[in-house]
Amino acid sequence: MVLSLAKRERTHRAVAMNAQDLLREISDYCRQAGLAESTFGRRAVNDGKLAARLRNGGRITMETVERVRAYIASHPETPDRSVVVERKAPRRADAGTSTASVGTVAPPTDPQRNFRFFDNRQKYLLFVHTCSEKWVIANRVALELASIHPRPPAVRLFDAGVGDGTVLLRVMRAMHDRFPHMPFYVVGKEISLEDVRLALQKLSDRFCEHPATVLVFTNLAYTDAPRLAVKSLSAASSLVWHEVPLAGTSAHRFEQQITDLVPFLSRNWKAGVSATTGNPVYERPVVLVLYREDHRFLLDPIIPRPGGTVAEYDLIIASQPYRARAPLEFKAARVIAPLARALGPGGRLIAIHSHGHDPGMEIIERVWPGDNPFIHDRHQILKAVKHELGPAARDLNFNAYADNRSLFRHDMHALPSEISDSIGTSTLFAAWNAAAYVAQVEDDRLAAMVADGRPFEATREVLRERGGLWFFDESYVISRRRK
Repeated sequence: MVLSLAKRERTHRAVAMNAQDLLREISDYCRQAGLAESTFGRRAVNDGKLAARLRNGGRITMETVERVRAYIASHPETPDRSVVVERKAPRRADAGTSTASVGTVAPPTDPQRNFRFFDNRQKYLLFVHTCSEKWVIANRVALELASIHPRPPAVRLFDAGVGDGTVLLRVMRAMHDRFPHMPFYVVGKEISLEDVRLALQKLSDRFCEHPATVLVFTNLAYTDAPRLAVKSLSAASSLVWHEVPLAGTSAHRFEQQITDLVPFLSRNWKAGVSATTGNPVYERPVVLVLYREDHRFLLDPIIPRPGGTVAEYDLIIASQPYRARAPLEFKAARVIAPLARALGPGGRLIAIHSHGHDPGMEIIERVWPGDNPFIHDRHQILKAVKHELGPAARDLNFNAYADNRSLFRHDMHALPSEISDSIGTSTLFAAWNAAAYVAQVEDDRLAAMVADGRPFEATREVLRERGGLWFFDESYVISRRRK
């Protein structure tokens, strides 16, 4: 009987591993073939939800595995051109009745084409380096450090979207200034491989200035990341847990060892595209743990172990954690509520998103009259989060604050001489990119409009009228009462 149970357990484990391997093969094939995962599932095994079920931990038979691999082997990875649609460029209100054809593009529901705005590397990096948003957000978050009440054995911080690491780096500097002698436990969630690389390269000096630091990076979902535990059994079986004790005492040595992680990240930190939402999803869950080897004894109580760890964070940063046009229920149930549950006594969650009502939106409105991506304000989101949490909301305070405290401004970097009668091409391009990025305009709409030069005319007009370009962000805070 014992042997039979052991054999059955080994079989289940082998099937689970096979399912995860198969999911990676499906995702790779769909990216190469330009095919939605739902379409692949219907063609291969007459099951459009196959990939989604695998990603959510669903089981699969060996017969299905063989059918999928047989389909992949018999169909070369050539881009799928079977579905195209004719689209017309949007018109300004004063453009009369004429419309210009812009050719054929993939339908906007195709997740392979309509990738999330904040994972478009060119737009993101240009925005980050030409605007002050990251600096301003870090300063706003640092103000919350005066209101938290850390408890032994460490100050616990969770960043719900690390990005390129600029915000996290500045907040960790502020943490060291305020709590120079307390150990830090810092967890950052990020699904983008490029962002993880950029962030890690920035953070090597943190181990030098504040050696009592445990830094964790993960690509887990919002519901799983705070506790570093995967609920799905099949996903847990493929979890990659990598612990790196850093040797040496200098930032240079730490940077060298972090750079050596690039092959590991390239192998494991992979993302696919959800056939249902168009959002990136991990192919394999990964947890990367970094700390100084010479401080292992001191840090042992806070170094996480596989199988989950205590959340109870003192500070949670949720900077631009959701798409502005996402449903209110998604923002509340899938993002903010799980993070609020991870707060410890006296802990604070600060969430920040774009607000609009600024020169950036004026540019967008001149190109697409009536378009407003910022459909939910902080009051609506907090109300939805309260409803989602139910009785658990009684232990939390929901702070929307007045506009003079909630709203803050960030600017595009430009010299006064650049905003003149003759505005340079690079300044125009940077300003238009920033406006389109903040407004989260999809690639297919951008491609249709940029060809006729209308966006640059609108950008030039606003820059001259306003004497520059700036944006408003909106913040709100959820805090847990102290015991």
